[in-house]
Amino acid sequence: MPQIDHIQDIDTLRQAARLLERENDRLHAKIRQLTEEISRLRGEEAGNAQKELAFLQELLRQRESALFGDSSERRRGPRSPSSGNGREKTGHGPRAQPQLPVVEEFYDLERRDCPVCGGDLREMSGQTEDSEEITVVERRFILVKQRRRKYRCQCNASVVTAPGPDKLTPGGRYTPAFAVEVASSKYLDHLPLERQVKIMGREGLMVESQTLWDQLNVLGHHLQPTYEALGERVLSSALVFADETWWRLMDGKAPKRWWVWGVASDDAVFYRIQDSRGKASAKTLLNGYEGIVMADGYGVYSALSRDGPSFRLVNCWTHARRKFVEIEESFPKESAEMVGLIGELYGVEDRLPRWDRSAGDDEQRTVLAERKRIRDEHSRPIVDRIRNWIYEQRPLPRSGLGTAVSYLGDRWKGFTAFLEDPRVPLDNNAAERALRGIVLGRKNHYGSRSKRGTEVAAIFYTLFESAKLVGVEPKRYVLKVTLEAIRRPGAVTLPESLLSQ
Repeated sequence: MPQIDHIQDIDTLRQAARLLERENDRLHAKIRQLTEEISRLRGEEAGNAQKELAFLQELLRQRESALFGDSSERRRGPRSPSSGNGREKTGHGPRAQPQLPVVEEFYDLERRDCPVCGGDLREMSGQTEDSEEITVVERRFILVKQRRRKYRCQCNASVVTAPGPDKLTPGGRYTPAFAVEVASSKYLDHLPLERQVKIMGREGLMVESQTLWDQLNVLGHHLQPTYEALGERVLSSALVFADETWWRLMDGKAPKRWWVWGVASDDAVFYRIQDSRGKASAKTLLNGYEGIVMADGYGVYSALSRDGPSFRLVNCWTHARRKFVEIEESFPKESAEMVGLIGELYGVEDRLPRWDRSAGDDEQRTVLAERKRIRDEHSRPIVDRIRNWIYEQRPLPRSGLGTAVSYLGDRWKGFTAFLEDPRVPLDNNAAERALRGIVLGRKNHYGSRSKRGTEVAAIFYTLFESAKLVGVEPKRYVLKVTLEAIRRPGAVTLPESLLSQ
């Protein structure tokens, strides 16, 4: 029977109430009948009647709870002893909005005569009764007529025209700010170009999706130098996080699966969208990188690291944990044991001092030494228990447990690297977070229609996601990069340059 809280229709609610009333009447009548019989019964008959009475009472409570009680998902915990009058507070108070501009509006009386005596009311200087509300100012598109004044010399040898605004393309009709608005709507807010066309139409602008794509294409050329610079910045880090996810290329004939390859550091992220998930694509992404690569168990990274002394591969404990979570139903005991041990590792990580890669050398050495000391003292014994647990298992090789144990054991060196190098984290979550926007975009605008579309998408995702990592407003950052590139072709603008502005 459905929960009353989930029923919205009034007639359905009324019908449910009638059914409950009839059922309650029937059960109460039965209870009265049994109560009368109990007084006349002796021995075993009395005991059986009492059991039936208790059962019916429990059945009644269950029916009432099913109709009027909270569902299991919404059931609240016990009230706090400090709750005062016993009523739980619901909802939330107003949130501070420090970034919103404040506009003051004054309201006055239409009549200024006293409602009691009829005399004249006088204003109480500086006294107001204040309240707040949040409203919306609708976005508007406007057509700006640019009139550039002309000047000539009395010698009639020259005519000089005042310079105009920065143009995305010579003679173009749309401003850089407009192009950035389209880009942020697509790659930040995941709105397909066709959907943007409909929204703009409601706001008074008649435009085609091809026109919007043209703006993105030109804008991508201006952003290319900064895009490449961000890639170089990521690959200059001592530690990077790598991951990949699929991308759809719609070439007009049939969808084709391409792949977004992402590599991230603490202050930037870089993407390439390529036509395969093979070793060559991974090699193109890492481009001779010689530091530490944190990745999942995908074999391409292992193969690439074995080809030469290029980078050191370390593995992600979150992925190992997932393998055991996936077999929880079939192997509950083993799954619970391993998930618990990995949870203990993360408990130790919560106690580590944070390693700030931008700090001075002395401070970094002190922090890294403390991180290694804590891990040696607390994490190493847990890792030993995990290793012993693996040795004790005798699963079938192709079973879920066998696969999970093999995944962990076959990559043991990569999983335990964090004990020797205090810079290494436990997981690859930074790379997975960096791919979240791409996955959301893929679900909404499905992918790209051309190879150039994949290149443009990689550029915008790189700039927007890198801005997020350092706490810079992404749209503002891309507009700044665009204007600098128009004024100084080839200019590079990194996100942290906006932190002081």
